[in-house]
Amino acid sequence: MNLNSIITHLASHAPGFARRLKDADLNPNMVHTPDDLNALPIIRKDNLVELQAADPPFGGFLACEPGELKRIFQSPGPIYDPESRMDDYWRWKSAMQATGFAPGDVVINCFGYHLTPAGAMFEEGLWATGCAVIPGGIGNQEQQVHVLHDLKVVGYVGLPSYLKALIEKAEELGLELYVKKAFFTAEPLPPSLRAWLNEHGVTVARQGYGTAECGNLGYECEEENGWHLPDDAIIQVCDINSGQSLSLGETGEIVVTILNDDYALVRFGTGDLSSLNIDPCPCGRTSARLMGWQGRIGDAVKVRGMFLHPKQVADFMSRFPEVTRWQAVITREQHKDFLALHVITGPDTEEPDLTVKLAQAAKDAIKFQLEVKSVTEDSLPPDSPPIRDERTWE
Repeated sequence: MNLNSIITHLASHAPGFARRLKDADLNPNMVHTPDDLNALPIIRKDNLVELQAADPPFGGFLACEPGELKRIFQSPGPIYDPESRMDDYWRWKSAMQATGFAPGDVVINCFGYHLTPAGAMFEEGLWATGCAVIPGGIGNQEQQVHVLHDLKVVGYVGLPSYLKALIEKAEELGLELYVKKAFFTAEPLPPSLRAWLNEHGVTVARQGYGTAECGNLGYECEEENGWHLPDDAIIQVCDINSGQSLSLGETGEIVVTILNDDYALVRFGTGDLSSLNIDPCPCGRTSARLMGWQGRIGDAVKVRGMFLHPKQVADFMSRFPEVTRWQAVITREQHKDFLALHVITGPDTEEPDLTVKLAQAAKDAIKFQLEVKSVTEDSLPPDSPPIRDERTWE
């Protein structure tokens, strides 16, 4: 289906998207090219949260019945993400092939399989490539290392910091690993960590870019110089104020339109900043490239591969009136993220009990393990931001 056919279909079957077009004084006959999409205001993750809450479960953007879907996920926010009944719905096959995964490879998938889509989306991409998949998820490192050793697993998909942890666990256990090819996303791959992995036998260490809502939005080739755009989505780089497409090389927000007739994810702003490069790549691929991650708009930050929203933390902390002031603090050591919650409590609070309660409640409510620290009022002024990111990427 071409762009106009998809827009026409979605306007007829997804009432929330029809309202969105109407609010922008658009009708489907006015949208034929990517440039025509610029007349439609960008919609972002926070908007999806509000729209889905007002018109559950998909904000009126689903163009089929929920029971016709293959899977339904819940991402932090919360946001419900649909997956249609098609092979490689999230479109990661091209990225897996660019990493060097081939039919017959055995690959461990260390993205999560519980509620969020990452585990399933990469499993689909690996299957489409012809690989056998070990659904590892995160955790049980010793067991996973034995699996990697026993099956002589050659491939890995997941966070780069987690592969480092598995390699270190294998060294601790005295077991040889055979992982030669790895694909990473959801967490930066700094040059120092890529070099460390290369030194430990991972000869192909590639990274890509995507979101829980959109799937594959870019991937590295052997040149390791930018993320090649997939050919099955419209990806624009737009001015963060006007929402209009920017010229090549200018930094703006990555805005995505998925060519999908079941779900109206049109002009979705990821909140991530990058720029486009159309210079020929020596690898021979002709697609434009996103030139890496260049920052974020808004206040959300990514920790251990998942977004942490100030509103999430604020809603969670509202359950604890005994905490008079708080701040989430993100640090990074040995290529691993650490999250702490700095708190100031009232004079009559039993701090050890509260620390345990906060840590357990955070794990349940915002899906993050964190360390709770009581701090002095001088170290946490009243105008402190809700999240302080102290990480460096060297």
